[in-house]
Amino acid sequence: MFSVTVRDHMMIAHSFRGDVFGPAQRLHGATFVVDATFRRPDLDADGIVVDIGLATEQLRAVLGELTYRNLDDEPAFAGVNTTTEVLARTVADRLADRVHAGDLGAGARGLAGITVTLHESHVAWASYERPL
Repeated sequence: MFSVTVRDHMMIAHSFRGDVFGPAQRLHGATFVVDATFRRPDLDADGIVVDIGLATEQLRAVLGELTYRNLDDEPAFAGVNTTTEVLARTVADRLADRVHAGDLGAGARGLAGITVTLHESHVAWASYERPL
């Protein structure tokens, strides 16, 4: 399986519900380094997994929908704890939608899957992997 990873970051504000979250139940900020890994079993006719420029552009666009926002106020997250895991799935699903819409180019239709990893810090991160 071949893979290509592109990276960007996002800064959000949010709070959590539930005792398990301790002081994070209060409104707080988070900055995530975000890796999006695109996978396919064989290279396309141009010898690539995905156009890195388009992948970078689309990751930036997806993160732009989230960054500098209080996710507690976003209708898409009403009633949802926006944990790192939930956000990784959200980014992966939104990237998948863009792949299916053709926003990553015709060659991206041969992608088999996407993994999105959100790095909370240098010692903790969470990922979500999905097929395409």
